[in-house]
Amino acid sequence: MPDSPLAHTVASLQPRARTELAELVAFKSVADPAQFPRSECEAAAEWVAGALRSEGFTDVALLDTPDGTRSVYGFLPGPAGAPTVLLYAHYDVQPPLDEAAWISPPFELTERDGRWYGRGAADCKGGLIMHLTALRALKEHGGVPVNVKVIVEGSEEQGTGGLEQYAEAHPELLTADTIVIGDTGNFRVGLPTVTATLRGMTLVRVQVDTLEGNLHSGQFGGAAPDALAALIRILDSLRAEDGSTVVDGLEADASWEGLQYAEEEFRKDAKVLDGVELTGSGTVADRVWARPAVTVLGIDCPPVVGATPSVQAGARALVSLRIPPGTDAVKASELLTAHLENAAPWGARVTVEQIGQGQPFRADTDSPAYASMAEAMREAYDGTEMQTSGMGGSIPLCNTLAALYPQAEILLIGLSEPEAQIHAVNESVSPEELERLSLAEALFLQRYARQYEAAGS
Repeated sequence: MPDSPLAHTVASLQPRARTELAELVAFKSVADPAQFPRSECEAAAEWVAGALRSEGFTDVALLDTPDGTRSVYGFLPGPAGAPTVLLYAHYDVQPPLDEAAWISPPFELTERDGRWYGRGAADCKGGLIMHLTALRALKEHGGVPVNVKVIVEGSEEQGTGGLEQYAEAHPELLTADTIVIGDTGNFRVGLPTVTATLRGMTLVRVQVDTLEGNLHSGQFGGAAPDALAALIRILDSLRAEDGSTVVDGLEADASWEGLQYAEEEFRKDAKVLDGVELTGSGTVADRVWARPAVTVLGIDCPPVVGATPSVQAGARALVSLRIPPGTDAVKASELLTAHLENAAPWGARVTVEQIGQGQPFRADTDSPAYASMAEAMREAYDGTEMQTSGMGGSIPLCNTLAALYPQAEILLIGLSEPEAQIHAVNESVSPEELERLSLAEALFLQRYARQYEAAGS
């Protein structure tokens, strides 16, 4: 860490950051009442609102969004004539998956091997703590030099679009000169990175029906059309022989220009088993940042334990398609639906229901705010130059904000580097990254305010 008064203040705030992150992680804030009580998300939202009020934010509000969840908003006034910066994070998290596979309880922040483990530690409760730490440090060194708006979403992981719809209905609420999205991450620990592109996503549920009811596989198997077998064939049609994504009519051969992702590094980050090949063609960066990627997220079928010798009458799957910049998500969804329907064997009845959708995003990395962020990251990371990468994940709100506020500069940073294992078991955050990025954000706000003032004069 740099040897500066601001850096020392950020370091002194780390115990508080850990305590608060532990409090946040303890909320089982999965925005799906079928998995966890709605009260967990409501309690997390109240915690966020309380934290903003304690920091002097005014107009703190719990926003009831159209998808039935709550986002938290607050405004912190700055000096007269200062620019306005919107800071974004989300408090909802992915389900913990197999809790038995966690080395420590998923909703109990646990320190181990120099990292803090817990669901949401990096994605994205840690992002909120990063914002709070940066603002607290600035208050001890002359004050926060900009107007700050904070918006903390309650259903980002579900992709149900509540905050996007709310923002479109209340466009004045989130207006800002610059927007910092704290929901991405460095290319790897210690390498400061801003994210230039995000893939969009469409999420669909595929239902296959072939029979009025299950049949005895001995009496009818061989002639009776099996819905599960039909579903397997349909899903298999979404992959070429080398594993590349195939959706009829959807381009899948784009190339990534810029920071590359070495195959051996990717294999290590993804924990690919020895002897197992990577899927797809082109560079790793092409595959994860510039091209579409289909994933079967789940299949409803009889579990192995308790299964009976039956031909299945119906089966369904949840399918995700990540969509690269340059491709319209609505068009990609239409192509995916048509592909799934057309791939049905034996005349099986296929119903495709769209669950969620978000457009891809490309940032303007030549904007002045990026220059301020590059300087801030260089100082926070002891002279290491800021890198620009893509990210295969999706943050649907980015496109909504870009459309609503075309003059606003949008920067994407965060704590979700590869070792964080977001969305997987044993998610964790690097305390060092939290400290450095909190400092980088504080430095950025100082530099951006000076830059804005100089441009105005």
